[in-house]
Order: sequence, then structure tokens, then C-alpha cells
Amino acid sequence: MVRRNALVLTTALLTLTAGTGAAQEHFDAKGKLPSEFTVEFQGEMRNALPFEDERDFEESRKGLIATPDYKQIKTENGTVAWDIGSYEYLLEGKDFDSIHPSLQRQAILNMNYGLYEILEGKIYQVRGFDLSNISFIRGDSGWIIFDPLASKETAAAALKLLNDTVGELPVKAVVYSHSHADHYGGVRGVITDEDVANGVEVIAPEGFMEHAVSENVYAGNVMNRRLFFQYGVLLPRSPYGHVDQSIGKNISAGTTGLIEPTKYVSEDYEEITIDGVRMIFQNTPGTEAPAEMNTYFPDLKAFWAAENITGTIHNIYTLRGALVRDALSWSKHINDALYEFGQDAELMFASHSWPRFGNDRIQEVMRAQRDTYANLNNGVLNLANKGVTINQVHNVYDVPESLQNQWAARSYHGSVEHNSRAVINRYLGYWDANPTTLTPLSPEDSAPLYVEMMGGAQPILAKGQELIGNGEYFAATEILNKLVYAEPQNQDAKDLLADAFEQIGYQKESPSVRNSFLGAAYELRNGIPEGATIETTGPDTIKAMPVSMWLDFLGIRVNSAKAAGMEFTINLDIADRDEKIVIEMSNATLTHIVGHKADEADLSLAINRADLESVMTGEQKLVDLIAEGTVKSEGDTKVIGQLASTLDQFDLGFELMPGTGAQDLTKPANNFAQPALANSNGG
Repeated sequence: MVRRNALVLTTALLTLTAGTGAAQEHFDAKGKLPSEFTVEFQGEMRNALPFEDERDFEESRKGLIATPDYKQIKTENGTVAWDIGSYEYLLEGKDFDSIHPSLQRQAILNMNYGLYEILEGKIYQVRGFDLSNISFIRGDSGWIIFDPLASKETAAAALKLLNDTVGELPVKAVVYSHSHADHYGGVRGVITDEDVANGVEVIAPEGFMEHAVSENVYAGNVMNRRLFFQYGVLLPRSPYGHVDQSIGKNISAGTTGLIEPTKYVSEDYEEITIDGVRMIFQNTPGTEAPAEMNTYFPDLKAFWAAENITGTIHNIYTLRGALVRDALSWSKHINDALYEFGQDAELMFASHSWPRFGNDRIQEVMRAQRDTYANLNNGVLNLANKGVTINQVHNVYDVPESLQNQWAARSYHGSVEHNSRAVINRYLGYWDANPTTLTPLSPEDSAPLYVEMMGGAQPILAKGQELIGNGEYFAATEILNKLVYAEPQNQDAKDLLADAFEQIGYQKESPSVRNSFLGAAYELRNGIPEGATIETTGPDTIKAMPVSMWLDFLGIRVNSAKAAGMEFTINLDIADRDEKIVIEMSNATLTHIVGHKADEADLSLAINRADLESVMTGEQKLVDLIAEGTVKSEGDTKVIGQLASTLDQFDLGFELMPGTGAQDLTKPANNFAQPALANSNGG
């Protein structure tokens, strides 16, 4: 989902003796060492958490049969798609005071790299090649592949490692467990369209294609921008920067594709046999993804948990932005799996993290995660029903102590703080029922009043420095944030706020939260650098987009001020699909309806789906296709120019923090081209 930027970052002359480790350089000239309060906090965490329980390490190492002699995987043009070696500082045996000890433990667990035989002669996993794992089940005559990673290059390298190690077999089927790109994006590295035409099955849960395409469309640009914080896009891989992404090291930066499934699983439980392998699929909609499924192999006593049970409690609300998930439903689906399959399973493996071995261990982990999601839902609503609001609950709700002491119940991808707020948001929305917060002033409008009442910038800076000096970092952010909004060009204020953010980031167990604080600190100190970018999906995903969805996004791009007074109707006929659509512009709003034809349209267009896809991907211009006769038109073609004149092009470089300097990061595109979508990984 994110590409590490090819940025030249200033290296500071600051060093840190991290725990018992040697000196480490900070990547930012303005970066600060962990304070005495942060060092003390990390020490307390080392003493409080159950580090004596090393079963995860034992399970993560079990079955390793091959380790590649390379650490990087490159694309055809020589760019680096994957670089596990950039995280090897984690394997130097040091305790870093700039990393929460629990997060450092998780980050080391995610350094597993190679081919693992997790059920003798039958089930193999390649881990450490991408954010996700790729799993291989041996059938009578070939491989069934579960979740072919995010990029063609990493998936192809994984399949080659498998075949080189245990013997080459053809691929008989590919299973997408769910609709996030790190679980299907590498499919063209393991099969081709010709393979599918020759009988290779591609299996996915019902609703897969809709959700694989839709999740990042409507708010895609702002989601992409927010990824800079959640995924630490600008942070170098360093004890002071990017450490881990909870469910894996990071997302690969290779070529992303999509092959449409040949078979959908639609029943709650559905048994399918392929190449002699019996599989029982369990649909789990509304858990980690809108379309997701677990799989049980009854003859192997092996349970595939997709991304529903991994080495972390997941996001109920993902910080890049997404619809809030249902923690209670998630818990119930785990409970269903526990009673349907967990009573007999001897192996549990998943699309992230490491396997669990033995029935007792499997049931322990399943119950821990079931109870954590259920308690999150129930405990937060218990507090809400007593009057605790969305702006208080993250400071009030506590995970039960018995769960806090189980590694499987720790919140890395999610955090207890933002997940608890998400539960209230799901049921009650964003308002805390105080009229002051119902329609508040924008922060840039209210901040000057606060600054004036506090006596101006200097007293705030002095008090902010005092609070930081006392380790009261959140209190410092309250007043410094006001000053930065009131005076966005005040670099002293931005630097001091960044100092507070940095210490908070160092203390956070969740990489998403850590990255958000450290990413904001970086931008406050340095601004948004030119050339910053993220990894996006390829044209396969855009070509799979329904026409209606594309038109919805055109409606979002319409600038109402530019469309004022404009009225027209277009009949759009997708000739080879027998799909008719009426498009209307009225009241400065673009709408459409499928399955109808207007009697008196200003313009009628007839176009084949493939030609429309070339417009959607930006390969062709609609006006050129009309001029050459590829698109048949009747009526006033000037309407196309009118519509195009209203469309905004969203730029990735807008400010998230005041005074960080918006950059032009998005290349101009054809008027009707659909912007590339971020690699959705569920966040």
C-alpha cells in the first residue's frame, strides 16, 4: 500500500545508547532522543508484560526448511519491490528505548523469512516476502495457493522458492480469502489469464469483486494521504522511524494485479474439493473485510483463519479511513469457527503472522481474540450507557487484566484507544451530545481566540516546553496544537509540537499510532517533501470497476461552483454489455441511473466496455474516441467539454498538519480518468 520514498533524508548527529545496544543515529536533524520519561515508561513495560512466554517465537520458527540467499526482490525495471534486509537492525539484540518493548517483540517476530513446512508434506508457507503470507496446500497433482501476496514479483519469488525446494508442481487453484489487495494483488506472479482459461480455479467469498474495487474509490485521495501517517510513508526504517506494521513488516512496492474469481463462495458454510483437497469455507462478512472467509481442511485437521485471527488484535477503525467494523460480529464469527472447527483442529494458520500448533494452543488463541473483540464492544457500550462519551472512552476503557497478559490479545494493528472510540462511533456517531461540539468552529478559526486568551505565542511556547520537560506530552499537545493552527508559519511552535508527538510515538505499542505521531512530527519539522508517493493498484482494479461506481466518483469530482447553472442529460449505452445509463447534471450535481434511457437527451453515446475502460485508465480520451468513430455519438458533443470543465483533480499533497506546505504530488490526468487506487490492506 505504501512505497518507501526515494528521499534523501538528513541524518542527525544525535545518537542513542538504546538499552544495552550500541549507538544509533537519528535520521532527522531535529529528532530527539527518548526522554527520561520515555525511557522509564519502556522499562516499566519490560517489567509488566509476560516476556517469559516465548511460545510465539517457538511457533514462528517451527518448520523452516529454506531461507533465500537474497534480501531484496526487484521489479523487471530494477526498482526494489521488497527489502527485508532494511529491518535487520531489529536482530542486533538491542533493546531500543525509542520502541515500545511489546512492539519491538512483535517486530522481531515479523522478521521470519523463508519457506516453512507447517504440516509435513501438505501445507507450506512463505513468510517475510510481503505484508502478508502466501500459503501452499499440496493436492494430488499440484498446488492450491491461498492469498498470493500484494505484488507479482514477491508472489513469483515465493512460488519459485517453494518449487525449487520441494519440487515443481502446477498451480491448480488460487483462493482469495478476502478483498484487500495484499491478499490478491500478486496473483499474476503465480497464474496467468491463460491458466484460468485452461481450468485453474480462482475462488473468493461472495462480494469480493465489489469490495476489492470499491473500498478505496469514493474517499480514495484522502485515504491515500492519511496512509502517510498510518503507514509511516516518510519514515526511514530505523529505531526512530518505521519499525513494523503489526501484521507484517510493510507492504511490497511491486506490480499489483487482479484476476476475477471463477467461483464465489456464497453459503455460510460451503464444501469444495479441488485436486483431492477437501475444504470447508466459512463466510465471515463484516469482520476484517466486508467480504472474507475462513477455510477448514477436515482431512488435515488444519484451520485457515484468513485475517480474522492473526498475531494481533486488529483495527475496528483503520486510521487511513474506512467504515467502522463490527467488533461484536467479529467475535461471533470467531466463536462460530471455534465450535465448528476449533474443537478438532491441530494446526491454525493465517494470512499474516505465524501458525499455532496443537488443539489446546489453538483454542487458547481463538478464545483470547474472541473475548477481546467481544469485551471491546460490550465494555465500551457498558461505559457509553453510563454516560461516557466518544471523547472520554479511550481514557476510561481498560482491557481485562487476564487478556492484557496474553500476547494474542495485544493491540498492534488496532489500538485500544482508537478502537474503543470506534465502537461508540459505530453505535452513536461522532457527537458527544454537548451542543458546543455539534457544529464547532473550525480549528483554524477557534485557535486564534485561545492563543489571544493565553497571552500570545511566547507564554504558550514556554508552557509547552515546561510540560514536555515534565513528561506531560499530551497536555503539551493541547496548547501547542492551538498555536500551530493560529500561527501555521511559526516554526518554533511546530518544532515543539513535533517534540511532543515524537515522545508519544516512541511510547506507543501500535505501529499505526506510532507512525501517525512520528509521521506528523516529520512533516511539522520538514514539510511535505517533493516526490512523496504511495504504492497504488494497477489497471486491473480500475478495469474491474462497475461503470456506476466510476460515474459516482465523477460526481464527487464535480465542483459545484463550476457547475452552477449547468443542465444536461446524457444517454450512455455500453453496447456490448446491453447496459443503459442516464446521466444528468442539474442543481450543480451529477447523478445517474442504471437501466433507463432518457427520451430527450442532449447527447447519446454508444461505447463498448473495453473502450470505456481505456478512458477510465487514462489511456484514451473520450473526445478522441468520438472523433475517430470508435464511440458513436448523437447530439451535442459540447456537453462532454462542459462536464470536463467542472471536474476537480484531487492532489495527494494537501496538508494534514498546518504549515507543512502543500505540494503538487499528483500528475495531471485525462479528464475522465479514474485515479489509481491505494493498495487496500485493511489497515
